[in-house]
Amino acid sequence: YVIMSSTGVARGRGKGYQISRVEKRQKAAKNKGRLGPRTAVVREVAREVCGFAPYEKKVMDLLDNELDKRALRLAKKRLGSYHRGKKKTEELAVVSKARQIAKAKKQAEAAQKAPQQ
Repeated sequence: YVIMSSTGVARGRGKGYQISRVEKRQKAAKNKGRLGPRTAVVREVAREVCGFAPYEKKVMDLLDNELDKRALRLAKKRLGSYHRGKKKTEELAVVSKARQIAKAKKQAEAAQKAPQQ
């Protein structure tokens, strides 16, 4: 269904009074499920305060030891579905990788300070 633009003529395709179209506002339902900035901050603070659940620590340990498939199986069993488990393992893999990078950086700094003393 295509709406023709008005020509201002009383006959033919696109007949009728010329108007400026009003842009439709986006429905609120389109934003459902998106992460808002407030919710993101709340989740970040909760993660800082509460830390990780025991099963999450176990999954991260498995990921550190390169047992990705086993980690996914554990997460899937705890969370109830394959997709939830996959999402969780990917999230924890990012955290685990960041921890490893921070640890390596800290060790490198300690190694530089040791010979000077």
